[in-house]
Amino acid sequence: MVDCRDAYSKTLEEMASTDERIVVVVNDSVGSTKLKGFFSKYPQRSINVGIAEQNMMGVGAGLANGGKIPYVCGPACFLTARAMEQVKIDLGYSNSNVRLLGVSTGMAYGELGSTHHSLEDVGWMRIIPNMTIIVPADSIETQAVMRYSAVHEGPMFLRISRMPVPDLLPAGTKFELGKAVCLREGSDITLMANGVMVCRALQAAEKLQKSGISARVLNMSSVKPIDREAIIDAAQSTGGIVTAEEHSIYGGLGGAVAEIVAQTHPAKMRILGVPGVFAPTGSAEFLLEHFGLTAEGIRSAAVQLLESR
Repeated sequence: MVDCRDAYSKTLEEMASTDERIVVVVNDSVGSTKLKGFFSKYPQRSINVGIAEQNMMGVGAGLANGGKIPYVCGPACFLTARAMEQVKIDLGYSNSNVRLLGVSTGMAYGELGSTHHSLEDVGWMRIIPNMTIIVPADSIETQAVMRYSAVHEGPMFLRISRMPVPDLLPAGTKFELGKAVCLREGSDITLMANGVMVCRALQAAEKLQKSGISARVLNMSSVKPIDREAIIDAAQSTGGIVTAEEHSIYGGLGGAVAEIVAQTHPAKMRILGVPGVFAPTGSAEFLLEHFGLTAEGIRSAAVQLLESR
C-alpha cells in the first residue's frame, strides 16, 4: 500500500533536477503536500505564500507567463474552493500553463470533517474551459502523470489522495491523456473508477466473477478529456455501467460518463459516490463504508443493475 503523495513529490524532485523551469508554489502546507524535500533541494524555486490560495493562483499564473513551469500545490479542498474565481480567470480564461496539484482529496482528511473534505473539486474543475483533469489510480500512474505534466500545455488539475492504495499498473507505464486503461476484460457489465476506487473496482470484479458475472474494469484516470470511445463501447457491448468515485455523484466521473451515454447509446447506469450530502465525521475508511464505496458496494450495485434490465 503506497501513499501517492510520496510518488508525486519524489518524481517532481527528479524532474526539477533536469529542468530549472520547474517551481512549486504552496499554501502553508509543505508537510501535507510532501514538499519538504523539494524546498530543501531547490529553495530558490520554492514559494510558500501562506494561507492565501487566491494569491497563490495569481503567483502561479505569473510564473507561467514568465516561462516557468509552476506546480501550485495544496489540500484540494482549499486549492479549489477558496480560489475558484482565480482558477477560472487566471488559469482557465488565460489558458495559463499551470499545474494545480490537489492532495488529500475526497474524504481522506476523515475526522477533520466537511470543511476539509473535497467532494466537489472534479465537478468544479470540469466546467472550467481549457482545464485538464487527471485522477491517478496508484503510485505508478502518479509518476507517469507527473512526467506527462511537464510537457503538457495549458492548465491542469491533478487529484492526488493521501489514502494508501496498492500498485495496479505495470512498472514503467506511460500515461496517455484521454485514454481509459482496461485493467480487466469482461462482457456482462463495466465498472469504471478512478483514484482510490480503482483497486476496489477490481476487487468487486473478482467477487462478481465468483457469481458467474464477467465484469470489465476501466481505470478512468483521465476525466477531462475523457475516453468517449471506451464509454460508448461499454454501453454497447456490456449490460450496463457502474461508476465509482470518491466524489459527489454530481459533476464528477459518473456525470461525465452519463453525459456521453445519454447522447450516444443510452444504457443502464449506477453512479456511486457521495449522494449530494455533507459527509459525517469519521475515518476515511469508515466514510467509504458509510457511502458504499467499497468492493462489496460496487458488487452489489452491479448485481442490482443487471437484475433491473
